Amino acid sequence: MAPIWSENDIPDLAGTTAVVTGANRGIGFEVARGLAAKRAHVVLAVRRGESGRAAAAAIRTMCSDASLDVVEIDLANLASVHRFAAALGSRLDAVDLLINNAGLGSAALRRTVDGFELVFGTNHLAHFALTGLLLPAMIVSPTARVITVASMAHATGRIDFDNLDGSKGYREFRAYAQSKLANVLFAYELQRRLSAAGAATLSIACHPGWAATNMGVEDHRRPQDRLLHWVTTRIAPTAAQGARPVLFAATSPEAGGGDYVGPGGSFGVSGSPASVRSSDLSHDQELARRLWEVSEEMTGVRYSFVAAGMGSAAAGGRS
Repeated sequence: MAPIWSENDIPDLAGTTAVVTGANRGIGFEVARGLAAKRAHVVLAVRRGESGRAAAAAIRTMCSDASLDVVEIDLANLASVHRFAAALGSRLDAVDLLINNAGLGSAALRRTVDGFELVFGTNHLAHFALTGLLLPAMIVSPTARVITVASMAHATGRIDFDNLDGSKGYREFRAYAQSKLANVLFAYELQRRLSAAGAATLSIACHPGWAATNMGVEDHRRPQDRLLHWVTTRIAPTAAQGARPVLFAATSPEAGGGDYVGPGGSFGVSGSPASVRSSDLSHDQELARRLWEVSEEMTGVRYSFVAAGMGSAAAGGRS
């Protein structure tokens, strides 16, 4: 039996800068803690500075010498995404790891500041924009990786280009599954474009399995949502266990560009991290190309695969 991969297998990350969205709680917090424990400088990208500072304080109680920054970002507001990228430009020379982790679970139909359906706008479009804005500063690093956190729910997802805003009918889980399929399609297409450009940066998708997190806890207004959250937090593996595939994708030499990493155990819900199979639809390159083009149009961000300093970001975009 192969040994179980753990945080002890993460190499020394001194000199590495990592950005983790949604780092204030759940899997994002555990990923930030795991990277900081191995001496990476970690930027906690959070919606509320107060919660980010509390998370940083908690990490420092476990890793007294942790190197941390807290920078606010509202993924439901593209102007905030641009401000975040600009703020990093004033602090950092390069970014080595980008962990696109933050996301919403199933939620009632709402909209972002820019008018996008909230779940698709937050889970996919905001991270598409953020990655594009930071990519020129990642390409300068020979070991850079973009890690996009998806979900097993992607397997039931479909991309409804005629109804991305939910105006022609909306079902909560369908919207969530669509956003998670978009995450995997994006990660694969990004790797194809990086490879075509001759860039060393890797794009890797992953999923945490079934993990007890606080995702969407602010949306647990209905009895069935509260019941599911109660069951999950008592039965499912912990957030720290759910973070292992993300940390493996971010740091292991065994993880390669274009991989989909998840728990390698039965049904993909737990076990040591490994490269696993995503849905057949997630490998549809024409679908991925179309999603990329639509995402560019919706966000206004067009990717540059040319190395640049932090002062240069992807062309276009809203401000």
